[in-house]
Amino acid sequence: MARKYSKAATKKVARALHKRKGTLKSGRSGKTVKSRKQAIAIGLSEARKEGKKVPAKKSVKKSRTTKPAKKAKRSKS
Repeated sequence: MARKYSKAATKKVARALHKRKGTLKSGRSGKTVKSRKQAIAIGLSEARKEGKKVPAKKSVKKSRTTKPAKKAKRSKS
């Protein structure tokens, strides 16, 4: 099976997970990381900043406003 991340990125994530135990902070607020997923995300973003081979960040899909407008036109006739 193909490797999802590079070895260097994997090490970065592992370090973030190890560091997570009570001390890893996130964002501007500096709140302690509670979940494993947050720690993985922080490790991946650090690896990205260093230029390691990591997949691109998933983008949020924007909702389309054209569909409801079309439905409204159909219901009027």
